[in-house]
Amino acid sequence: LVATDGDIEKAIDDMRKSGQAKAAKKAARTAAEGAVVTKISEDGKVAIILEVNSETDFSSRHDDFKSFCDKVATCVLANKESDVEKLKELELESGLTVEAARLALVQTIGENIQVRRASIVESADGIVGGYIHGVKIGVLVALSAGDAELAKDVAMHIAASRPECVSENQLSDDTLEREKAIFIEQARESGKPDNIIEKMIVGRMKKFVNEVTLYGQSFVKDPDITVGDLVKSNNSEVESFVRYEVGEGIEKKEDNFVEEVMAQAQG
Repeated sequence: LVATDGDIEKAIDDMRKSGQAKAAKKAARTAAEGAVVTKISEDGKVAIILEVNSETDFSSRHDDFKSFCDKVATCVLANKESDVEKLKELELESGLTVEAARLALVQTIGENIQVRRASIVESADGIVGGYIHGVKIGVLVALSAGDAELAKDVAMHIAASRPECVSENQLSDDTLEREKAIFIEQARESGKPDNIIEKMIVGRMKKFVNEVTLYGQSFVKDPDITVGDLVKSNNSEVESFVRYEVGEGIEKKEDNFVEEVMAQAQG
């Protein structure tokens, strides 16, 4: 107010501009921590999964950060909008957009905060369920039939075992051919005859498919059955799934603490 000679409106505008400028400076800093949040509709037909990043794990436990994540997740579900750029312009509360709320949170916490990604999972005739491991890993699963408990069990397995897809028919020909070529080369180096090599390749390819597909993996809660067996025994099928892990794919900067302190001391 002193700087603006008592002009309250100008003071507010200057504060907002200053806040945006500070947020812009923080935007260049790596945000690879944070949280994954899920929201499921009351009828269990639609669910969303959201990742919001912060610079430190400590900040991701801040009540304001957690409140922001929850509100954005609710907004994503209500609007069925997973495009982050479009999401930024949606109203979060009381005329405040998601982006405006994010900038305010950057000011409050003092770190770069980013809404990184969101996905929507739906099942027209079945059910959608999920599982959150802490706040770092989240999974949503769409089943053609079954209940929330089955969906949670399958989602829990996906969180632990990271399958690439549901079943073998979803693996690309390129992926299968690449693995087969590697196995052939490895088998030839063993010096075994061609007929034995052929049998080795068949066995190794089957093992590979089982390792990377959800249906082929042994169920984490009962290794005597596969996830495919579990789902089929409940007269259901996995229609789709989404797995998020905080910071996956983000290159984290390895800071030297001593150098950082020296840099701050030198201004």
